[in-house]
Amino acid sequence: MTQLARQKKEMKGQGAGPLFSPFAELQKPLRQQIFERVRAAGQIARVQLAKDLGVSPASVTTVTSELIAAGLIEEISASREADPGRGRPAVALGVRADSHHVAGMKLSDRDQTAVIVDFAGNIIAQESVARQPGQVQTQALLDDVEALLARVCAKAGVARHQLSALGIGVPGFVDCAEGVVLWSSVLTERGVNFAAAASARLGLPATIDNDANLIALAELWFGAGRQLADFAVVTIEHGVGMGFVMNHRIYRGARNVGMELGHTKVQLDGALCRCGQRGCLEAYVADYALAREATTALNWTHREDQSVTLLLESLFAQAKAGNATARSIFRRAGRYLAVGLANVVNLFDPALIILSGERMRYDYLYADETLAEMDSLVIATGRPRPPIEIHAWGDLVWAQGAAALALDHVSDMILGAARDGAAA
Repeated sequence: MTQLARQKKEMKGQGAGPLFSPFAELQKPLRQQIFERVRAAGQIARVQLAKDLGVSPASVTTVTSELIAAGLIEEISASREADPGRGRPAVALGVRADSHHVAGMKLSDRDQTAVIVDFAGNIIAQESVARQPGQVQTQALLDDVEALLARVCAKAGVARHQLSALGIGVPGFVDCAEGVVLWSSVLTERGVNFAAAASARLGLPATIDNDANLIALAELWFGAGRQLADFAVVTIEHGVGMGFVMNHRIYRGARNVGMELGHTKVQLDGALCRCGQRGCLEAYVADYALAREATTALNWTHREDQSVTLLLESLFAQAKAGNATARSIFRRAGRYLAVGLANVVNLFDPALIILSGERMRYDYLYADETLAEMDSLVIATGRPRPPIEIHAWGDLVWAQGAAALALDHVSDMILGAARDGAAA
């Protein structure tokens, strides 16, 4: 069974979206609250909707009738656990999955991945293509987006004009509210309104965010964070990122560019980071930092033309084979990671920290010694530190988070219009 098939099987009927709404969501129109609760539950009875949202059953009946008439939700048969053979069949509500489709896409330094998702949050198709590392101009990246979107649409049997929105994730500093990429390792230009450019090129609404935020959004919608009010996702790949969920929502900061854990400083006048500054956590933990250390410490100058991926695989193999120098490189990176994680705990006290990304294959980064050092750096309150989970997922989950961003955008466009109207 393929990864996509397994994920489809696991997700079917489980719903998509946070299972508990933050206080701010109460400002949304009731019809949007009801729709999003139905989608989060997968299937739910009207009486349970009224109970969960604290509104009258009559209000739920009125609004759900409107949503059914609009083709957004539908009645479905619900299984009876007790006495299934007697009485009228139980009826629940579920999202009409085919009412809208969105695309989600991750644009990274080495691979680009896209998914097509229906309005219930089910993955319909996925596609991934490799790219040459390095930065490109905006128009070249838009060419990549258009080509990848065409491929995944063809696989899903969905025409581009049938999509309701596109969500995009990129590494770097992104103002999600404005759709502006302030800096990214995949773009040569700075301050690019990439969301507007993608929307103009493709003819559909586009939203964009930092990729670490989107993996946190994927956990919030589909993973371990669905029932948690506050949690952190730390990603380690070509860079180091963090997405932080506070009160069931992605926290981006006052200027929409916060939570840049990889660019917190761990060494004054330290190693050069790709952002142009020195002493960033990323400059000691990210893959290019490990490759740089390996080239110097193991005298691999003759291998400088090899890709970072090949260098890291060689380094990991050497460490597993008992090479003390190779192990010390991972150990040093793990110590710096311990500093970063301890700072996250001391600042935010999250309920859970998830370590994610391709580099989670390298277990030296989160070895017992690393976690023990983290414990020694966390403030001694007498209470246990937050648990840490390792989610070594591939690029699919990043694209899935981008699709969740698009789903949220479509829900806002369709159902949020009543905010200023009487129907709210």
